[in-house]
Amino acid sequence: MKAAKLFVKCLENEGVEYIFGIPGEENLDLMDALLESNITFITTRHEQGAAFMADVYGRLTGRAGVCLATLGPGATNLITGVADANMDHAPVIAIAGQASTHRLHKESHQVLDLELLFQPITKYSSRLLTPDVINEVVRKAFKVAQTEKTGACFIEFPENIAEMEVDDVPLPVKYSHAPEPPQERVEAAAEIISEAKNPMILAGNGVIRGRAWQQLADFAEKMRIPVANTFMAKGVIPFKHPMALGSAGLQANDYISCGFNKADVIICVGYDLVEYHPYLWHPTRDRKIIHIDRSPAEVDANYSVTVGVSGDIKHSLLRLMELASPHTGNSMRALRRALIEDMNQHKDNNAVPMKPQKIIWDLRTAMELEDIAISDVGAHKMWMSRMFRCEYPNTCLISNGFASMGIAVPGAIGAKLAEPDRRVVAVTGDAGFLMNSQEIETALRYKIPMVILIWSDSAYGLIEWKQMNHFGRTSNISFNNPDFVKYAESFGAKGYRIEKGEDLLPILKKALADDTVSIIDCPVDYSENLKLTSKLGEMVCPI
Repeated sequence: MKAAKLFVKCLENEGVEYIFGIPGEENLDLMDALLESNITFITTRHEQGAAFMADVYGRLTGRAGVCLATLGPGATNLITGVADANMDHAPVIAIAGQASTHRLHKESHQVLDLELLFQPITKYSSRLLTPDVINEVVRKAFKVAQTEKTGACFIEFPENIAEMEVDDVPLPVKYSHAPEPPQERVEAAAEIISEAKNPMILAGNGVIRGRAWQQLADFAEKMRIPVANTFMAKGVIPFKHPMALGSAGLQANDYISCGFNKADVIICVGYDLVEYHPYLWHPTRDRKIIHIDRSPAEVDANYSVTVGVSGDIKHSLLRLMELASPHTGNSMRALRRALIEDMNQHKDNNAVPMKPQKIIWDLRTAMELEDIAISDVGAHKMWMSRMFRCEYPNTCLISNGFASMGIAVPGAIGAKLAEPDRRVVAVTGDAGFLMNSQEIETALRYKIPMVILIWSDSAYGLIEWKQMNHFGRTSNISFNNPDFVKYAESFGAKGYRIEKGEDLLPILKKALADDTVSIIDCPVDYSENLKLTSKLGEMVCPI
């Protein structure tokens, strides 16, 4: 068979359902081979959109999302989404066509060394120089991408290799199992937890990747230890759980900062340093830190681990539960109460532009608890991270490793394909929306229903917030927008504009019920940003 056909058989062997991408001249044989495959090719409108779709699909399923581009500019357009997947630890396989190997050694049209280009932003980057290694390279790429810490891998596929004949078969797929945590490490951690006066848990996205959320909730409840989660671990413990404190990660003094300041032992479970810098929550470097994860801890001056428990997170928590002594009371409940007061602050305020707190209140009211919100990056991300209540993991997706703008719209497509029975809302600013709004057409073409909620302020709101905090004035952050309703309708989507605050909730409910793409233009009052910063800056710790 042709090498391209073997390559497709290898993808089928890995359980690939979708490939997101754009066909090109250098992947003609691969595209033709896909016609005889059960893999669905999702033709996107930009390679960055394809990479973000694969990114979110991989994050939700735990199986590598796959994206495809041609050589040169097609491949470089993948880079932002691939880097995002790698730093957010979402399993992704990126594939790019390449010129014939006969011209890779010299200056040639559209030729870049893609293997080298993708090396710094992936776990494994490779080039197929003979059809005889296809099955090994594909198997290795998927194995590496899907092994903790999960991430992105890249395969460069030259066009002349794709059309060669080969007689081979895919390799058997075998999944690795997490190792058991060493008993002496578990015992040492249990002793520290038992002796702690004010222990606190910081839960990260690794708990979700390890499917250990139930064990975490049980551990926190039995041990009576409060839990703060990173932005990327929202829902890892239900917000209604008696030990839940909410999200940590606002880069300012916040209620949860009081908890870190009072804690003598901080138990980091599935925590990735890329999510929330340790110097922000452990500036004193004097607390005992217990690191519980599949992988050993990263080195950081503010993350000096007292005891590291490396292995299966589920088993680590279960064994600690058996050995450690429960604590009495919960001195940090006041932190949760203060946060809830903030969440409820403007729930009845229908002024337009709308308060961020009110937009989130109505969004949470309109959505079912297992529906998925995917946040873009910007000022709205900070509000969503802090105030959108989650009872289940993977119901509020936030990119906070690479944290790239433009992820929400294509990411929502990936989310809906990964979880077709759950409704999906892309929560985005007007800036992030227009970075990948072309993928509205992709969603409509493939009949992928979703809601896009635009927080509209005609500015780069998060940068404005930081500029005002630092300098008391703004610099080059404003822009103009199209008429988003007409823009939506020009694609064949439904468009809504919020002109009265009381209209947001019924419009959200209607859009979620419609079996199409709906775009809601909601003006936002970001004067609340500086009010929040001022309030937290003057905060007296409530515990």
